[in-house]
Amino acid sequence: METILFHGSDKVIDWPTKRGGKVHNDFGQGFYCTPDLELAREWACTEYPSAFANHYCFEPAFDLKVCDLSGPDYHVLNWLAILLENRVFETRHPVPQALKAYIIQTFLPDLSGFDIIRGYRADDSYFDYARFFLDGGMNLDQLRDAMRLGKLGEQIFLQSERAFEALVFLSAEPVDRSVYLPRRQVRETRARDEFHKIKYGPKVFEGIFALDLYRQQIKNDDARLR
Repeated sequence: METILFHGSDKVIDWPTKRGGKVHNDFGQGFYCTPDLELAREWACTEYPSAFANHYCFEPAFDLKVCDLSGPDYHVLNWLAILLENRVFETRHPVPQALKAYIIQTFLPDLSGFDIIRGYRADDSYFDYARFFLDGGMNLDQLRDAMRLGKLGEQIFLQSERAFEALVFLSAEPVDRSVYLPRRQVRETRARDEFHKIKYGPKVFEGIFALDLYRQQIKNDDARLR
């Protein structure tokens, strides 16, 4: 686990708390960080006029349990199930509703025993990819490729009280929005352009689609998901 973490925000956060985070966020309510300072500087640049990169470290005495959703024990449908469980996602069509319920029921991992979760960051672009897959617009391989687009980065999520006890605030630096807001926009634009290429690529009719998961009753241990 990285010893130094960063959190981009419109304010200095010298005392993070679990309740301070949004309820309907990627992995639930908690505190989201990154080991990449440049990404934290970009994430700090939102609609607010101020921006800060907060610096933290973990006390080495704490033995924290980490779940790495990018590791070999998990696949992209585990990430998607977590996302669909936590993010607000509404559709009036019965098929995507049924597929959403099946994905959550079948692929949602038990994360209750972990202090920290590491996985893809589901900004608006990533959430569009997930929605597109659920609507049948792309296959599983395309969704997996889309997660790596634009290097939007992975995030580290603190969910347990023990993780918050281990986290130590070091400092906060102001972020120059005139520099890092354009960088964030370029990164996201690049991801969307690459996604467009994947959407209309040569394998558009191949592979496993969301509806196949339900029709074939594909389970979490299916080798095709790795």
